[in-house]
Amino acid sequence: MTEDTWGQIRQTLQKTVGKNNYTNWIEPLEFAGLADGVATFHVPTQFIGDWVSRNFADMILQALVSAGESVSRVVFEVAAGAARVIRPNVAEKPAVAKLPEDFVTGATLDARHTFDSFVVGKPNELAHAAARRVAEGGPVSFNPLFLYGGVGLGKTHLMHAIAWELARRNPEARVVYLSAEQFMYRFVQALRERAMMEFKQLFRSVDILMIDDVQFITGKDSTQEEFFHTFNALVDQNKQIIISGDRAPGEMEGIEDRIKSRLQSGLVVDLHPTNYELRLGILQSKVEQFSSKFNNIGIADGVLEFLAHRISTNVRVLEGALMRLFAFGELVGREITMELTQDCLADVLRASDRKITVEEIQRKVSDHYNIRLSDMIGPKRMRVYARPRQMAMYLAKQLTSRSLPEIGRRFGGRDHTTVMHGVKRIEQLKETDSQIADDLELLRRSLEG
Repeated sequence: MTEDTWGQIRQTLQKTVGKNNYTNWIEPLEFAGLADGVATFHVPTQFIGDWVSRNFADMILQALVSAGESVSRVVFEVAAGAARVIRPNVAEKPAVAKLPEDFVTGATLDARHTFDSFVVGKPNELAHAAARRVAEGGPVSFNPLFLYGGVGLGKTHLMHAIAWELARRNPEARVVYLSAEQFMYRFVQALRERAMMEFKQLFRSVDILMIDDVQFITGKDSTQEEFFHTFNALVDQNKQIIISGDRAPGEMEGIEDRIKSRLQSGLVVDLHPTNYELRLGILQSKVEQFSSKFNNIGIADGVLEFLAHRISTNVRVLEGALMRLFAFGELVGREITMELTQDCLADVLRASDRKITVEEIQRKVSDHYNIRLSDMIGPKRMRVYARPRQMAMYLAKQLTSRSLPEIGRRFGGRDHTTVMHGVKRIEQLKETDSQIADDLELLRRSLEG
C-alpha cells in the first residue's frame, strides 16, 4: 500500500468518524508497512494506539479492504523513541514543535496554535491575559483557570498555546493535557485492568493538569467522582489546573454541584463571540501566511472588510473561507477580487446569513422571561420554566438549521419527541394567546436584528 492510498483512505475515514475524532485519533496514525496481511501503523503514544485499536480498528480494516488491499489485521505500534512525544498535526514544524519527554498528553497539539498566532481583541483579551499568566509558570492567584465559550472562539487555541509555552519555558515540568473524554477512557481502562493505583499516581503527581471539553463528563458519575478527587489532590498540592468547556460551570447540566463549585472556585473566563474588529484582525494576520503559500496571489481592497462583516459566527469558517479564496485564486491565476470572492464563497455566504445559534436563542429567551439559563434548559417542569423552554425550542426550529435531535441535545439532552411536542404546543398557543404571539414576534426581531 502506498502513502497516496493511505491518504485517500484517511479522507474517507474523516467523513465517517467526523472532524474531532479524525483529528484526535486517525490523523496521528502513520502507515508503517503491509506484510503477510498485517497493516502496521505507528502511533505517537500507547494510549492513542489502545484507543484506536478498541474503537476504530474494524473501521480502518474495512476501509483498507474496500480500497483493494489484501489485509486481514491491523496493528498499532509506538514508533521507537516516540512513546511520549506528540507530533503537531501540521507539515511545517517550528522549533518548539517537539515536546519534552515528561510532557504527557493524549491530545494532538497543533503547532500553529501558539500565543504568537493568537489575535487578541476585546472579546478575548481577558482570556488571553489569564492564559498567558498561567503559561508563564510563575505564582498564580487563581486555581483553576476555566475557559469557556462557543465553537470557534479560541478555547482550543489558547489551551494549545498554554501547553506549548509551558513546554518552552519549563521543559522539566510534568504536564498532563488531554480531553475529558480521554480522561474518562483512561479511568475506565484502569478499572478494567485493575490499574487504579497507576492511574491515580499519573494524574496526582503532575505539576499542571489541563482538561479540554470538560462538559463530556456530564452524567458519568464514577468518572466525576475520580475527577473530583484528582482535582482536590492537586489543589491541595498547589498544582495548577486549566480547564475548558462550552459553557460556564454553573450552566452545565449533569455535573455534580460539588464539582461545579470547585470549577467556579478559581477564575472563570468567557470567550465572547468575535466582533468586527477582531475578525478583521484575524484575517489580516492570515493574509501574509496564505499569500506566501499560494504564489503571492494578491487580494483587492475591501475583500477582507467584506468577509469580516459577512462571516461572523465562527473563526474557523472565516479562516477556511480565506484559505479557499487563496487556493482558488492560485488555481485560476487571478487576483482575489470582490467578484471572485462572491462567486467562490457563494455557499459560505448563504450559510452565514443564517447565523442565529441555539445558544443565542436560549440566552435571549431566558433574559426575556427573567429566568436563569440553567433553569430553562434544566429538568425543572414548572410552567415558569417549561413555557420559555418551549418558546426557545420553537424559535430554534424556526430560525436555525438544527435538527430536532440536535436541538434536544442542547436542551439538557432531551429527546427529539420532547422538542416536537414543545414546538407543536407553541404553534397552537400563538393562535389563541396574544401574549405568546407578541413575545414570539419580539424575540424573533431581536434575534434577527
